[in-house]
Amino acid sequence: MEFKRQTEEIEASDLREVMERALEQSLGHTFQDRDLLRLAFTHRSYSNERGDDSAGAHYERLEFLGDSVLGLVTCQWLYERHPDQPEGELSRRKSFLVSAPVLARHGKELGVGPLLRLGVGEERSGGRGKASILADAVEALFGAVYLDGGMDAAHRAIRLLLVRAAEERQSADETDAKTVLQERLQASGKPLPSYHLVAAEGPDHAKTFTVECRVEGSRVGVAHGRSKKTAEQGAAAAALEALDLMAAGP
Repeated sequence: MEFKRQTEEIEASDLREVMERALEQSLGHTFQDRDLLRLAFTHRSYSNERGDDSAGAHYERLEFLGDSVLGLVTCQWLYERHPDQPEGELSRRKSFLVSAPVLARHGKELGVGPLLRLGVGEERSGGRGKASILADAVEALFGAVYLDGGMDAAHRAIRLLLVRAAEERQSADETDAKTVLQERLQASGKPLPSYHLVAAEGPDHAKTFTVECRVEGSRVGVAHGRSKKTAEQGAAAAALEALDLMAAGP
């Protein structure tokens, strides 16, 4: 029985090593300090169950550091990538790029979940798939990369996240103009847009809907579509174009 237990532990250790190496390859950084990598995946519940609640026994300090490193790299990346955009737009983009959902998705892509060291209770409650834990662990991972390899290594690792998230956002922007318009108005302190059906023409099987998009009572976009939903998206896209023209000035 003791031999079987030792064999299982060795097999688990070997599997973890394989997963760690795969993550490092995706991340673009090989850790010199393996303990630092494992600390980045150690949840407080794991250290608590082993009787060690000290600050250095789990990833929260690394998470604190990684959050700041992530913010700095993201700001620099946006500043260089969008030289003509104002501070407000850069802030909006940054908020998206460093948001918990984006970090959690990146963690899943890297394979962070299976590498997490969790307490029994957190394990049973599905902690490996929790967005909040994945996001925190990714920030801790960035902090670990920074300590292990310096700012250049952190920049390379974080750039992977930024490029993928920016591409994801661009794709969403192209398909969901209503969400983009809402976020832009909120960022500028304006009320949410409203959509008004102004016409529905044609036979029932081939109707054409006309929808207006209004902001603060004024029409800023209008579009036609074969459904109200399509027309609303078109009106939102037209409103975004109108806002861009107004921002550009004469």
